[in-house]
Parts: sequence; C-alpha cells; structure tokens
Amino acid sequence: MTNVALLVCAAIAGWPMFHGNPALTGTVTGALPENLELRWTFKAGAPVKSSAAIVAGKVYVGDDAGNLHAIDADTGKSVWSFKAGDSIEASPLVFDGVVYAGSADGNLYALDINTGKSNWVYKTEDKILGSPNFFVIAGKTKIVTGSYDFKLHCIDAATGQSNWTFSTGNYINGAPAIAGNKIAFGGCDGHLHILDIAGKPLADIEAGAYIPSSPALADNRVYAGDFDNEVICADVVTGEILWRAKVIFGADDGRLYVVALATGKLVWSYEIGKELTASPAVAEGLVVIGCVDGNVYAFGKVR
Repeated sequence: MTNVALLVCAAIAGWPMFHGNPALTGTVTGALPENLELRWTFKAGAPVKSSAAIVAGKVYVGDDAGNLHAIDADTGKSVWSFKAGDSIEASPLVFDGVVYAGSADGNLYALDINTGKSNWVYKTEDKILGSPNFFVIAGKTKIVTGSYDFKLHCIDAATGQSNWTFSTGNYINGAPAIAGNKIAFGGCDGHLHILDIAGKPLADIEAGAYIPSSPALADNRVYAGDFDNEVICADVVTGEILWRAKVIFGADDGRLYVVALATGKLVWSYEIGKELTASPAVAEGLVVIGCVDGNVYAFGKVR
C-alpha cells in the first residue's frame, strides 16, 4: 500500500504509539462515528506496513523506502520527512515532543516532533522491525525496543545512551508491552520473557513456538500469539500458562477471532477471506482492523 488514509474520528484525541498505550491493549475511550468518511490520502511513494501514530494534529508513519513522514492530520499535507538508512516497518512512538522510530538499518532514531531533526541515533547490531515503547522512572524517560540482534535494549531518552540490554536466544520481532514495573515481550526463541524495568528477569515462559508478534498486558496477565496458531495467556507473577486457545487469531486463514480473556474460549469469529496481518483496535467495544484487501473493517460490539 502506498497511500495512508485518515478516517474521521473526532472522538479519539490521539494514538501516540503501536496499539495506543504502553500495555499494548489496543483500546481507546470514545466512540467512532456511525458513518466514517475518507478525508484524504497521502502518497508515501513506497509501501506502508505500519500503523500511524497520531498526536496533536499530526500523523507519523514510516515506509519501506526508509522515510518517516509527519503529515498534517487535517489536510493530509506533508509537514516534514526524515530519511533513515533502510525501511521503517514498525509504528513510531511519539512522547514528550520526540518521535522515536526503529529501522531495518539497525538504528533507533529520536527526532524532534516539530522539525524532524535528529536528537540522537542509537545503534543496535541488527534490524529493528518492532515498535519502541517507554516508561518513566524518577522523572526520566526510558525507551525500550527489540532488535534482530537477539537483544532487548533500554535507552535513556535524553541522551540516547544504553541503560541496559537483555539477551535472548533469537530475533525479537515484535514490540515489548509495559505495565507498572513489568516488561513483557516474545521472541523467535519461543519464549515469553517478563522483566522488571531494571532489566532483571522475572519469568521465562516457554510457548513452544516462535512469538513474532507483540503481547498485551492486563491485570497481571500477558497475552500473546505464537507461530503454532495459538493465543497464550500467562500469569506474569508466577509464569504459569493459564490457557491456550488454538486459533489463527485474525491472520492467515482470513478470519477475525474474539476469545474470552478469562478462559480463552471462542466468543465469535468472522470470515473476511483475505489475510489479516494487522492488529485490531477496540473503541467502545467496536473492533476495527485493516486487511490486505485494502479495506478497513469494523465489527459490532464485543460482548
């Protein structure tokens, strides 16, 4: 896809990062309008694989040519663009006047939100395909991102210097989820890793298959999909797997599945017929997801 489409959604004030918040729950308050209207499209010039971050009247999104675009949310006009050394596949993070974006060139870029000028560049040893996340401790912001160098990196937002790294057994493809003092992420080593914000391991949960996606954290539980067509729910305190749901969760079989948080039991599913490689978002119970057929689908209230 080379166009970024903005749908009118006056009730939603902002979406600053992948899945909307550090816990990656993908939910927002406020309802979508009953009838959505296409306001504008923006020609990026190369495929756009990530979702956009939307903050203070601007839309931020990367493309496969390595450009990070800042776009006026009202007009669809370019405000600025920044060129990285390779593709920007993951959603950027916007926080406290800075846009953070990882690239397949192995760098995490921190850019001024108004000008697109570089504040700093943090280099990992391989490509970054997952979105960055953040936490604030003692008034200082820390940025957390995974890399194909098998490491999770924690970086000081003010200086761009490393605070710590945590090594795993394979690629880290998705974004880490953060809630309270816990960081959860999956990897191609087939494990769900739970750390504290100092980088100390708290739990190591063996999933039994690659976890290429990003988990979500809620009520001391972590939820993640794996490459064995399962959704796993685990306790982040004990590391115990509470349930496994054997479904293809909104992906290769062209169906969207909704399962109960408490049990993993199927609530409903809907067949679209094309691959669903995007993550859904929920606004006041309305499930919204993009599809490779070029459409955005909205489904009725979640029960």
